[in-house]
Amino acid sequence: MLTKYKNDYSKIAMGFLSFEPDLKDMGHLKTELKLYTEDNAHVLYLYREAAGGDFEGVVGVELGTDFALVRHLSLSPAVRDTATQYAVLDDLAALYPERRLMGTLENAPLVAGFNQQRKEAGHAADTGLR
Repeated sequence: MLTKYKNDYSKIAMGFLSFEPDLKDMGHLKTELKLYTEDNAHVLYLYREAAGGDFEGVVGVELGTDFALVRHLSLSPAVRDTATQYAVLDDLAALYPERRLMGTLENAPLVAGFNQQRKEAGHAADTGLR
């Protein structure tokens, strides 16, 4: 389940984002978080498996007219596995059914694997694959 970021969640979001190697520096981390709060084309979501449960990670997305680029996907070490990553991407695909999910250089293999799995399961429209 994805919850759109709001300022009340800033410490939680910064904690998850700080797991990313390129966001270890506090200045860079705050700049990135500011991007998600001030630019409508960038959206940050917090992830939890079930409503009412603790947040387990974040996913940052850059939205284009026909794509959703996964910029950041950072999970708690306790749930950092492919099944949870795919669950986050599945929720994201449900939010943006008309957009193709894509990944940055760092997470392209993960997103490609997810898209391939969805395609094989017959969910081509959900991933933008035709």
